[in-house]
Amino acid sequence: MVTSGENVADQACAAMIDAPRPTGISADDARRQLAKDGPNELPRIGQRSVWRIALEVVREPMLALLLLGGIAYLLLGDLAEALILLGFASFSIIVTVVQETRTETVLEALRDLSAPRALVIRDGEHVRIAGREVVFDDLLVLEQGVRVAADALLIAATELEADESLLTGESLPVGKIAAVAQPAKDIARPGGDGSPYVFSGSLISRGSGIARVVATGPRSEIGKIGQSLATLDTEAPRLRRETMRIVRWCTIGGGAVALLVVLLYGLLRGGWIEAVLAGIAIGMSMLPEEFPVVLTVFLAMGAWRIGKAGVLTRRAAAIETLGSATVLCTDKTGTLTENRMSLNEVWLPSGEAFQMAAGKPVPDAFQALIQTAAQASAPEPTDPMDIALHAARAAIPALAAPQGILAHAYGLHPDLLAMSNVWDNGGALRVAAKGAPEAIAGLCRLEPAAQDRMSAAVDAMALRGIRVLAVATAVPVDRNWPKTQAGYAFELAGLVGLADPLRASVPAAVAECRSAGIRVVMITGDYAATARSIATQAGIAEGAVLTGADLGALDDGQLAEHLKTVTVFARIMPEQKLRIVQAFKADGEVVAMTGDGVNDAPSLKAAHIGIAMGKRGTDVAREASAMVLIDDDFGSIVQSVRLGRRIYDNIRKAMAFIFAVHVPIAGLSLVPLLFGLPILFGPIHIALLEMVIDPVCALVFEAERDERNIMQRHPRNPSEALFSLPMIAWSVFQGLFAFVLLAVLLFIKTRSGMPEMELRALMFFALIAEIVALILINRSFSASLTIAVVRRNTALRYVLAAIAAVTALILLVPQAQELLKFGSMAWADLLLALGLGLGLLVVLEGCKPVVRKLFTPKSV
Repeated sequence: MVTSGENVADQACAAMIDAPRPTGISADDARRQLAKDGPNELPRIGQRSVWRIALEVVREPMLALLLLGGIAYLLLGDLAEALILLGFASFSIIVTVVQETRTETVLEALRDLSAPRALVIRDGEHVRIAGREVVFDDLLVLEQGVRVAADALLIAATELEADESLLTGESLPVGKIAAVAQPAKDIARPGGDGSPYVFSGSLISRGSGIARVVATGPRSEIGKIGQSLATLDTEAPRLRRETMRIVRWCTIGGGAVALLVVLLYGLLRGGWIEAVLAGIAIGMSMLPEEFPVVLTVFLAMGAWRIGKAGVLTRRAAAIETLGSATVLCTDKTGTLTENRMSLNEVWLPSGEAFQMAAGKPVPDAFQALIQTAAQASAPEPTDPMDIALHAARAAIPALAAPQGILAHAYGLHPDLLAMSNVWDNGGALRVAAKGAPEAIAGLCRLEPAAQDRMSAAVDAMALRGIRVLAVATAVPVDRNWPKTQAGYAFELAGLVGLADPLRASVPAAVAECRSAGIRVVMITGDYAATARSIATQAGIAEGAVLTGADLGALDDGQLAEHLKTVTVFARIMPEQKLRIVQAFKADGEVVAMTGDGVNDAPSLKAAHIGIAMGKRGTDVAREASAMVLIDDDFGSIVQSVRLGRRIYDNIRKAMAFIFAVHVPIAGLSLVPLLFGLPILFGPIHIALLEMVIDPVCALVFEAERDERNIMQRHPRNPSEALFSLPMIAWSVFQGLFAFVLLAVLLFIKTRSGMPEMELRALMFFALIAEIVALILINRSFSASLTIAVVRRNTALRYVLAAIAAVTALILLVPQAQELLKFGSMAWADLLLALGLGLGLLVVLEGCKPVVRKLFTPKSV
């Protein structure tokens, strides 16, 4: 069924085409062509299913140990302990899968929302179809507001303009004309006025037309860019590479020790199933499985935190990488600017000029100029500049009076780049005209001196990136309208300068990036003067401007030299954006790239962190990126940088805690075997300890606040290891000191004849107290005991409350003591356990000043 909007399009088509009326291809031909070429869409790159995400999770070594322990307990007939271990494993899998699946689902929803539909002519009828069903040789009906579904050649056009900024980066629409002859075999590239081609992904901003499809799907300009993404490999996060390397080493070492324990236990004590359980306990105590848990949860929580600020994270690890970014390459249109035109400056023939600003009163002389410029625009504006002029007039209360009735209009024509409207206000006629300065100068028949003054003003505005229109007015002699605008005696009213305004949050965001040691570089397809002007307004550091033509003449070595001084790249083609990003990477920089258009997609994927715009960004750009700014707010990038640095700091704190806490756990698991003492801890005890350690790593350290001056320090050195030798040494020292205290307590209580079950309970709760002390010690890089104990952390309060509740449950519920093979404890023993933790806290905090310089990251 054809809608009313389609009826309007039908009439427009009939008006534009003399004869014969276009019939388009048949439905049968369309089906055959669709089967031959495939859908008019891009292949979905890198989409992960729920099963693939789950498979990635279950490959973690700790899950294998938990499952193996559960099987061993089943063989022993202990169903309760087996179910507890299997429950721990299931919980870890579910949390990770839900988080990752949610991110993939949101991205898929964004892609579906951006998919265009198309109005085509088939069998002589207008048919509305999904964009993916458009085929070669289809006739597209184009109107203002329509998103072009495929690359096409115009066979008819009326004042048609297209916004190709998503493909070219140019903020202003470009004029289109119908093809007058057989076109060349090669399709012209997007951008520039006077082309007969429209391109998939562009938006019709004015006029109407009919176009024959010449390329769909991967064969279109947008598709070629999308295909180039498949040849680029995304950068694996360095933090994950380092973490998985240390986990592999610990897994190999822990596995070897666990195997040795199984053999020794089985040979010396008998009972091979018990030997397997002892080996599993040793393996679990030595395996720092919290490392991948920390990464997963920290980065997922980070994604959630910045999600509240309007940032969608496709790959959570990119948040950490962004915190170490050294270069931020940003597009101009739609990223730094609002991608809309606004009135920026007005100029009178007397030489007076006025800068427009929100809330700033406009002098009367300039109000008349703005009124004339608005009257020279379309009454129902669709062109961005017409919209801007109408908005400027509406903001001035004195100009709110009715302007009369539109009596006659002259459109824009290639031979005269000006348009005029004749207004009848109660019988008083007045003509308002606007257009290119040289066209209006001709209509006004300006003297050379006056034309020189106007040209100087035009050049001055153009240097600041302002699009300039001249405005003129005339009084008709009568209602016998001249054939052309040249039949009126125009007088120059002045100049209006329009610009794509800078986003309000950008200067502060750029300034904070610079204070954080991040170099901001603009890469745009716009003109050099416009780009440099916007860069200056944004606060991007002064530097050289390199154009696409100049860049094309440089080899890789010469480009590397230019990168040191260039801060603005202008008139850049998509493949050149990619080359720039790759050149920065080759120079050792950690590159973040922002963008919203299809032309940004290859560089978004090639960068260490690709950041796409969500509102006007294309699905190609979003899928190529690691992060999406849902609100298109450049300022959110600064929040992401801050959060990335905080995450990295907190990961170091959590890793230091993990190294430290596993030393006493492993020590208490090995000492009984080495000295012939009763086995203290089995897999159920280690799993219970892990249920304390994991929330601490995942919640407490993640919630720690920023370190001081986090945004006043330079980015982390890309070659700096996460697991530095000083950090490991300090962590191991903490753990060894804690183990020594526990070992001394163990030997003293063993010699005093404490029963095995009571001893197990005492050592377990003493270990819990020392774990709490290690948490407080590693909360901050500073040496302040006050910070360690008092600084607000809601997650820590909840975790401590949970530890206290579980402790009380074990002490008060006999069934829990029986399950864990604990004996009853005296109050004196409980105080002794608490005192051990307090002593560890005081001693290690006192040691901090000595080791602080070694432990603190170089970038802090």
